[in-house]
Amino acid sequence: MVDRADRPAGSRKQPRSPETFEEIAERLGRPVSTVRNTWSRHPAWPQPLEERRGRWKLFDPEAVDAFIRDHLERDTPALEPRRLYTARELEDAGLGITAGTIRAYLTRGRWPAPDDTQGGVNRWYGATVTQALEHRRAYRRGPGA
Repeated sequence: MVDRADRPAGSRKQPRSPETFEEIAERLGRPVSTVRNTWSRHPAWPQPLEERRGRWKLFDPEAVDAFIRDHLERDTPALEPRRLYTARELEDAGLGITAGTIRAYLTRGRWPAPDDTQGGVNRWYGATVTQALEHRRAYRRGPGA
């Protein structure tokens, strides 16, 4: 028989208690409306647990984290920080954004100004693109999206 008192403190992960929409939003630093009205409507959002806290639905934090990892987080692009990229090259790099989206975002002020416009072609350093994509929201609607 294994004596559990001999285990070092913190060697075993304590299960986290179920969370409400409000607690999930607070933990992730997102508005409650985003969690409740957008994320929870995704077909892959975890089902609520049978137990409730008052009238509030509860969700398994591990299942919520898995959903976020699989459907909301974006991979950090692997771009050379000091190389200049055109919008088409960025699309071809497989970053999950098209050249048309980059141009539309630039027009609306959602994309940084080009670092270089020599020859009438907009170019961005890899470091600029990486920073812009870190702040871009993600929401993949389906498995292939």
